[in-house]
Amino acid sequence: MNEDTIVALSTAGGMSAIAVIRLSGSRAVEIVDSVFHSPKVGKKLSDVASHTAHFGSISDGNDVVDEVVATVFLAPHSFTGEDTVEVSCHGSVFIQQQLIQLFIRKGARMAMAGEYTRRAFVNGRMDLSQAEAVADLIASESYASHATAINQMRGGYSAKIKGLRESLLDLASLLELELDFSDQDVEFADRERLGSLLGEIKSTVGDLTDSFAVGNVIKNGIPVSIIGAPNVGKSTLLNALLGEERAIVSNVAGTTRDTVEDEIIISGLRFRFIDTAGLRHTDDVVEKMGIERTYKKISEAQIIIYMLDMSSRSDMDVADVIALKEKYHSKHVVVVANKVDVVDGDFSSSLSDVIKISAKVGDGLDALRERLVSFVDIGDVSSRTIVTNARHYDALVRSGVAIDRAETGLLAGLSADLLAVDVRDAISCLGEITGDISSDDILGSIFSRFCIGK
Repeated sequence: MNEDTIVALSTAGGMSAIAVIRLSGSRAVEIVDSVFHSPKVGKKLSDVASHTAHFGSISDGNDVVDEVVATVFLAPHSFTGEDTVEVSCHGSVFIQQQLIQLFIRKGARMAMAGEYTRRAFVNGRMDLSQAEAVADLIASESYASHATAINQMRGGYSAKIKGLRESLLDLASLLELELDFSDQDVEFADRERLGSLLGEIKSTVGDLTDSFAVGNVIKNGIPVSIIGAPNVGKSTLLNALLGEERAIVSNVAGTTRDTVEDEIIISGLRFRFIDTAGLRHTDDVVEKMGIERTYKKISEAQIIIYMLDMSSRSDMDVADVIALKEKYHSKHVVVVANKVDVVDGDFSSSLSDVIKISAKVGDGLDALRERLVSFVDIGDVSSRTIVTNARHYDALVRSGVAIDRAETGLLAGLSADLLAVDVRDAISCLGEITGDISSDDILGSIFSRFCIGK
């Protein structure tokens, strides 16, 4: 249990209707009690039941700071596992600061980033993967990212990791037991069963590792590069998709000289759109740098929108698209013919699946959105265990390598002590995910990315 009692604003900073200030630690109730007055309750907060809310006022000496609602959560049944008081006050920035300063003068200290969640982890209220899911939940901006974070925070992911780890611990125990009877040539771990179990664990670890491809898309979004010749309407398309003037639009070719990025949610999926410099030969040094960055963004994108200008299309455009599809065959390429609003008659092309749009007017954008979503198949994220955390992915990869070594060693007839080393390595890697094995440096790095107040 931590000795210090910490305090911080748990709602967003700035003026609002209400704000919540949270205190956690052994003196949380005592500190609030010393400045809280509630004639209607008629007793101190130290005498009330856990999970109850009480209306009253907080005073600094003879001056009333605000009328508040104090909600008491007693250990161990709180978010942090410690005595906790949440003070809901009016959302004036001045009031927030006055209350926090008052609580600090009474004995609390300002919380560090992520300290509430770190205390929840240290006090056994959640494991490390669940703690990280709290941050993911706060940052979630789409249905998919919200669903995966909720699943992880509620322990579905942790249960799978712990199940794998327990199976490996059983194996390690049997192998290490053989070492105590090495002079009697006894095998406690049936080698055929051992191989079968290693195969099952390897398969599950592999499935989790593979799920990171989907998890990375859910967490970080699908990168989409918008490319084409200068002045075909790339910036206009980006602005139309975003619904705001994010990129500069001009009739002058070569206006976009650097990449412009922004995100939107389409059908519950996050897409990261990148407007790039127009592709053409140029002697302008700055524009050349922009074009070089365009090719870099093309290589990083999962989806490429190649824009054609219907009002000035040439056979060279078609050749460029064909060459692009051949070069980036592993990526999805969407061919978009823009400026349908200024062209009479139909647009014919030897290219298949061309989407005709007017980025300026907005025609055809729904068809483009549908095409983008069709490229992404994440399945039912609410019922699947999906790895979204790069740290977890790294640990799973290393665990898989250790299991591979154990499997190879088993086939080669290695002794129990050598097999046990590899099994223990796999156990250690999985333990890093849930926090069964962790260092202060790792914990510090993880929780420093949280906001203060969480």
